[in-house]
Formats: sequence, C-alpha cells, structure tokens
Amino acid sequence: MESEAATVVAMRLAATFDAADTDPREELLQRLLTPVAKYWTCKRAPVHAAESLECLGGMGYVEESDMPRVFRQSPLNGVWEGSGNVICLDVLRAMQRSPESVMVFLDEVERAAGTDARLDAATARLRKELDDGDSIESRARGVVEQMALVMQGTLLVQHAPHEVADAFCATRLREGGPGVFGTLPPDPSGFRAIVDRHRPVPSA
Repeated sequence: MESEAATVVAMRLAATFDAADTDPREELLQRLLTPVAKYWTCKRAPVHAAESLECLGGMGYVEESDMPRVFRQSPLNGVWEGSGNVICLDVLRAMQRSPESVMVFLDEVERAAGTDARLDAATARLRKELDDGDSIESRARGVVEQMALVMQGTLLVQHAPHEVADAFCATRLREGGPGVFGTLPPDPSGFRAIVDRHRPVPSA
C-alpha cells in the first residue's frame, strides 16, 4: 500500500512534466508537487525498508539476502535530494513565489471531494494549515507531510481498488499522522485483496 501510494504520485508528477510546456496549471502543480513527493518518499523509504527486513526475520538481516543493502541505502535519496528541512523550505518557497500553485494543488485534491469522508476531513485540516501563514516555517514538515498524504489519498481514491484506497484513508489520513505500519482496521477480506494485488506472479 505504501509503495502503491508513492507510485501513483510519481505517475501523476510525471504527467505534469509531459504537460507543463502547454498547460500553465500543470507547470505550477509540477513545481509544488515535486518537492512534496520528494520529501515524503525519502522519509518513508527507510522505515519501509526496515519493516520489510523485519518481516523476513533473520533471513532479512543476514548479508546473503538483498535486504541489508536495501536498508543501508534507503536513506540515500534523502541525502542526495537535500535534508528534510531544505526540501520543506523549497515547498514554502514555491508557495511564496507562486501562490497560485497552492490553489492548483488544492484544485487537484478537490477532484476526489465527496468520495471519502476521511479524505475530506484531511483536506479540510490541510486547508486550515495552509491558510495560517504564521510560523509556517516551524510547521513546514507537518504541512508538507499532510500535503503528500492528502495527494496520495486523492489519487488512490480515484485510481486504486477500493480495498487499497479504504485502507490508506483509514490509516494514513487519521488526525495525528500515519503512525507505524500494520495499524489497519480489522478487515480480513480487504487484507487479502491488497496482498493478492501485490503478490508476485511466477512466470510460466
């Protein structure tokens, strides 16, 4: 689910690069969504790798598997792309230089308005944060995290199977943040559908 959320944002961001030359709104969305996606993906990669390693137990820890290398390299994107504070300041800079980019971002989110009450509530909280310009630098990480999660939720609600979108909204969009992995509501049928969707299919 975490991987799918990151992927769907990457694909939406890629679309802005395709359209930016002819569509000013896509260019504005590109400028704002790029650092938002960069920040959150870099922050989630190490914890995602750690959880994956843990799931494999001792076999995931020993060097004979690929997981120790993946775990060691997982912080690298954040190192290459700049520290979290720098990336968040880049988001604020984009909002200050092009205030209309915020409206374009929120318009994109509004495409999914009314489809999930939890997404609507998270969007309302985000709007409140963005409307409050006081001390926004000290709140930058929280604001950018909310932007990333709301965008992920928006795209999953529109494009992912119901089970994936429902589980994402239930766990990532609750007030207080996403918390640790595995804190899903009890729904065995939903779990099965999510696992089956991502289960590798052996080639014939």
